[in-house]
Amino acid sequence: MTTARADSPPNGIDYPHQQPTGRFSNGLNFPDLIAEALGLESPLPFLNPDLKGKKLLAGANFASAGIGVLNDTGFQFVTVLKMYEQLGMFLEYKHRLAALMGPAKAQEVVSNAVILITCGGNDFVNNYFLTPVAPRREQYTLPDFCGYVMSEYKKHLLALYGLNRDIGEDVFISANAFSLKMDMIEKPEQYGFKTSKVACCGQGMYNGLGMCTEMSNLCSNRDEYVFWDPYHPTEKALRIMVKKLMDASTDHIRPMNLSTMMAVDAVAAADRAIY
Repeated sequence: MTTARADSPPNGIDYPHQQPTGRFSNGLNFPDLIAEALGLESPLPFLNPDLKGKKLLAGANFASAGIGVLNDTGFQFVTVLKMYEQLGMFLEYKHRLAALMGPAKAQEVVSNAVILITCGGNDFVNNYFLTPVAPRREQYTLPDFCGYVMSEYKKHLLALYGLNRDIGEDVFISANAFSLKMDMIEKPEQYGFKTSKVACCGQGMYNGLGMCTEMSNLCSNRDEYVFWDPYHPTEKALRIMVKKLMDASTDHIRPMNLSTMMAVDAVAAADRAIY
């Protein structure tokens, strides 16, 4: 049982049924909005007992709050699903899909799927900079730690693709989340926000301490704030980021934005249908 949880109010206050859903958000979160922008159904969590039958066709969400690229990231949350465990769940998902529609069709569905991975920040917030004296900070300088995280992340990506050494460059699309949101943080008024310095939900100075709970200070208008809690953007801020991912130049997302990706996939699908 993890202590990194968002299953209590006021999380979810702007979600359609206005109830907490496990999302660290006032409403929809990043995967929801990416799926919405791509015209896809938001997938259920892999551990949700309702994920069966035709609901498997919408995909699955393997996320676990607080985890990072490294196995020792998030240890303070007691129990988290590390990335290698999530990859194991992905393989189990493929088995379930194969049982539903046959191995060949299941492989086709997975091969044409969009896989969203958002990670890395926790390796710094909840590991390298977690305490004044941290083991990883004793072991690595900051530049060396960045290199180490990236090398471990590459291993996860290769494992996700069967360790296929012949993967083409166009398989992966990399977005610079830092650059996507820094403009909102530095110039919030230009995006219709009142502030980026104070979180909507939290406690202490700037509402910047701890998690968002029923005991927290809560703003009345979430759309005026860039940050929902000390760590996670509001739904409005996330919508702006997703819009940038759909249309941004290669300064923010490479080798193509998501709109281009969908257009390329549509052409490829048409070619497959012809042949």
